[in-house]
Amino acid sequence: MAIHYDIQGGTLPFVTAELNYLVPMRDKPRTYAYDPPPGEPKSTALSQAVQVKIANGRPIRDRFTLDRAGFALVDQPTTVRDFHDDEEVRRSYYPEAIAFIRSSLGADRVLIFDHTVRKRVVGAADVRGDGPRQPASRVHVDQTLRSGPNRVREHLPDEADALLAGRVQVINLWRPIKGPLKDTPLAMCDGGSVAQKDLVASDLIYPNRQGETYSVTYHPNHKWFYFPDMDVNEALLLKCYDSASDGRTRFGPHTAFVDPTTPPNAPPRESIELRALVFHHA
Repeated sequence: MAIHYDIQGGTLPFVTAELNYLVPMRDKPRTYAYDPPPGEPKSTALSQAVQVKIANGRPIRDRFTLDRAGFALVDQPTTVRDFHDDEEVRRSYYPEAIAFIRSSLGADRVLIFDHTVRKRVVGAADVRGDGPRQPASRVHVDQTLRSGPNRVREHLPDEADALLAGRVQVINLWRPIKGPLKDTPLAMCDGGSVAQKDLVASDLIYPNRQGETYSVTYHPNHKWFYFPDMDVNEALLLKCYDSASDGRTRFGPHTAFVDPTTPPNAPPRESIELRALVFHHA
């Protein structure tokens, strides 16, 4: 069930901003995560910019849970000094995040399978490889009904059948590296306002494998939220996949967006996200 709020009546403050949705298309979209073969476009997905209202979720932050909305704002202090140091991130941040996610979600086991550091550079394209990535500025979900279980098979092949017999989630833990964050914040769509037909499976092609994510087509029912001025010791839990099909939210669409209230001298956004497999015994 979607979170109800009345932004027209002023219950929550909001900003109006452009979000990049997928243009409905006949064929399955696909994007290369590297330079495509000669004659092939980088992506076949076409986007359309839609003006939407994005409500400030801070006044009702306790209403947002992973199972209801597909996202949650959490307090999570960290001891990490340099998030651009991959060794320190794996040595210090991974154990912090595993303990936090396991405790917060009541999980039996948590496995982090990757992380991404992003730093906005004006005019730069989002290129995978050396250096920080750019903020992801299209509405998407990191996994799908097919790729969620495939992540388990990819990272834990010998245990996959047993683990998939229980509940499995793919969770993204996202936080700013510097705060308060004012530039290019993250917007989250209340998963209860998104129909399955709005989620379009899209191929993501790597040199040695093929993944699948959801692109999202626009619907006026979508309810968007953000948490302005996030601090380094705050984080977002984002649900990318949930095997449970009992009515709870299974996917949480999200995107970076240009906040029209951002001061012109605001430092460019820097952030880090961890992606984790979260297991609950059957």
